[in-house]
Amino acid sequence: MIYPRTLIQTSRSFATTARVHRHRVLAYCEPGSPSAVIRAITHRSLPAPAPGTLNLRILLAPVNPSDINVIQGVYPSKPTASAFPGISSELFVAGNEGVAEICALGSGTDGKGLSVGDWVIIAKSQSGTWSSARNVHLRDVIKLPRKQGVTVVHAATMTVNPPTAYNMLNDFVDLKPGDWVVQNAANSAVGQAVIQIAKAKQLKTVNLIRDRLGNEAERTKRELKDLGADLVCTYSTLTDKTKLSELKGFLGNKPIRLALNCVGGEVTTHMLKLLGPNAHLVSYGAMSKQPLSIPTSYFIFKGLTARGFWQSQWYENRSRDERIALLEKLTDIVASGYLKEPKHEIITISAEDTDDVATQKAQQLLSEVETGSPGRKVLLHIEDPVV
Repeated sequence: MIYPRTLIQTSRSFATTARVHRHRVLAYCEPGSPSAVIRAITHRSLPAPAPGTLNLRILLAPVNPSDINVIQGVYPSKPTASAFPGISSELFVAGNEGVAEICALGSGTDGKGLSVGDWVIIAKSQSGTWSSARNVHLRDVIKLPRKQGVTVVHAATMTVNPPTAYNMLNDFVDLKPGDWVVQNAANSAVGQAVIQIAKAKQLKTVNLIRDRLGNEAERTKRELKDLGADLVCTYSTLTDKTKLSELKGFLGNKPIRLALNCVGGEVTTHMLKLLGPNAHLVSYGAMSKQPLSIPTSYFIFKGLTARGFWQSQWYENRSRDERIALLEKLTDIVASGYLKEPKHEIITISAEDTDDVATQKAQQLLSEVETGSPGRKVLLHIEDPVV
């Protein structure tokens, strides 16, 4: 990926030039359909940071499905309204994930290991990353280890999907090299991270995807195998006795102790056929919008444990040091060459765009995301508007 010059030359964002600098946010006043309520709003430049705070230039911010749910008002994690220079009303700024560059340090931040130009992850949930710049408290950022191979795209997507994959592989079952893991929605962002992190841990993966037609199915299988998938099957494999027997034979009839579920419904019920005694089913999504249906016999006779996982809750229940350690582990996996950039597209809200044009761009993009049509990770790069 070749990044635009505006993404690389970020230090000028707070500089004084012949033109007046402003900042821009993608925000809303009331929850609703993102393609209807989101507005691009320009506000005055941030003042010098107050004691204990930092001024940040947001480099890239993903558009995640959960962001859509937050704007709709149906997600458990809620944003806090923010005030901006020159804006009379408080706004909810969208965006929960992203990477930023430190542009200015307030007093009281000396000796904290931070410098102008450092990349940081904003640790506070629903911090409003769909912005060109933000002022945040020192406690709400974590410095990103700048290791070989860690790109700005890696950094921007390091808060949600890779941690979810890593923790689900780590926290429920004591897996050893050579053990198998099965997952559905294997071509999702988390699913792809599971494949790569499992490979780094010398685990093997059975990856289930939707039944597709012709070249699309083969392309998806090929892409997942290129990431390190050991086996890719369609859901129908689990309902065909002959194919299911062949699959179990491929596994050497070795029982699987960890299943990761992002779909729900019958797909997940059939996936349980691959599990051995005392296995764990970990659910982190419900793409089918169908409830789990698990035969009681799996609990009584096979000792199945069914658990849910939400990365936001993991952050709430863990210490800052544990979060820093997790980031170190993930960047080590990137540096080792196992965790690649997600397939992505960078959408730029240009400095030359008026707020009306920027709003139209944002609403069109969110309309695509709402309907599930992008087919890739979308990353926002919002430039400071110049007037």
